[in-house]
Amino acid sequence: MSIAVHSITFDAADPVALAAFWSAALDRPVAEGASEFFAQLVPNRRTAGMMFIKVPEGKTAKNRVHLDLSAADREAEVQRLVALGATRGAEHDEQGIRWTVLADVEGNEFCVGSTSDS
Repeated sequence: MSIAVHSITFDAADPVALAAFWSAALDRPVAEGASEFFAQLVPNRRTAGMMFIKVPEGKTAKNRVHLDLSAADREAEVQRLVALGATRGAEHDEQGIRWTVLADVEGNEFCVGSTSDS
């Protein structure tokens, strides 16, 4: 048997706004058919799809799963994501890996890291 990750799904208060943030962050278009209840990024061959589904309850605790993104210039990417609406969190440097924790426009945590920072 063979399986693969098809999509990473986010609960959302506003699926369109959350999809727009991740669309700009990852340079992937929002698929046609987005509505107040559902939106998704156009899938590509490099990464799993991303879906955003409206739920009635808000986020109440730390994510149990989060995205780890890598960037050649971590600080430049962090600044770009903050300009898109992300919130900057803690900085970490452990075992030669540096990363910054951020939260998207609905408070979902994610990290941007790099092993090439000096």
